[in-house]
Amino acid sequence: MEERSEFSPLESQLAALVRTRLGDLRGTEARVARVVLDRGADLVHLSVSDVAELAGTAPSSVVRACQRLGFRGFQELKIAAARQAPRPAPAPADRRDPAARALADALGAAREALDGVAATVTPADLRAAAELLDGADRVLLAGSGISGAIALDLAYRLRALGLAVDALADSLTAQIAAAQLTPTGVCLVVSHGGATPVVVEAARRAREAGAAVLALTSYARSPLTETATHILLAGGQDLVFGLEMTASRIAHLAVVDALTATLLAVRGPRAERALELSADVMGRQLY
Repeated sequence: MEERSEFSPLESQLAALVRTRLGDLRGTEARVARVVLDRGADLVHLSVSDVAELAGTAPSSVVRACQRLGFRGFQELKIAAARQAPRPAPAPADRRDPAARALADALGAAREALDGVAATVTPADLRAAAELLDGADRVLLAGSGISGAIALDLAYRLRALGLAVDALADSLTAQIAAAQLTPTGVCLVVSHGGATPVVVEAARRAREAGAAVLALTSYARSPLTETATHILLAGGQDLVFGLEMTASRIAHLAVVDALTATLLAVRGPRAERALELSADVMGRQLY
C-alpha cells in the first residue's frame, strides 16, 4: 500500500463522503471514485480528461460519477479537494518493526475515521435522531458482533438518560421484540456494513409494526439503510487491511457520544433527574 506523508481533516472528510457512496457505484463510476480516493488533494492539478484517462473512461462518465457522489460536477469536486489544507504528519514509524507499523496503521485509520465523521453526520442528523428517541415510548437496540458491543454501550447511556430501553443478546428474541413495537417505538440498529441478516430482519420487523428505525451504519446504501427511516452515517473506512472494523467502531462510538449529549440537551430536566438516579446507583457500588 502506498505510504502517505501527510494527513488533512478535509481530505479525510472528502474521502469519507466518497467511501460511503461506493456501494452505489458500478463499473466506470466506481473506477472514477477510486481515482478520487487515490489522488485526494492532487485532484486540483488534474483535468476532467486526466481523471477520465486514469479511470479508463470518458469525461462525461467522470461528470456523472461526480454527480452520483453528491457534487454538481467535476469542478465542484475539485473545489472540495482544493480546500484541503495538509498538516504535518507524525514522525514516520519504522515499517520494519511490526509493532510500530501496527500502531501507526491503527492510529492512522482511527484518525481518518474520526475526521470523516464531520463530513457524514450533521447537527441536523443528530437533532432529528435525538428528538426521535425522546418521543419514543420504548427503544429496542439491535447489533451483532463488534456492533453489538456498541449497541450495548448505547443502551446503557440511553437508559441513564431515562429512556425505556431493551437490548437483547439473542437475535431471535430481538426480532420478536421488534415485531411487538408500536408506532411510538424506535428500533435503533448498529451495523457497520448494514447487511447482517439478523439485525436487518429486526429492522424490517420493526418497520412492519409501524415503528421508526434509526440506523447507525457506515455505508449509504445497504439492506439496512433501505429499511431505516433515519440514518446516522459514519465510519465508512477502508484504509488498513484488517482494521476497517476497528476504525468504524471508533467512528460509531464518537457518534454515540454526540447523540447522547444531544439527547441530554433535548430532554433537559428529565434527563438530569435520570442521571442523578444513575449516579446514586453507581455511587453505592464504590467501597
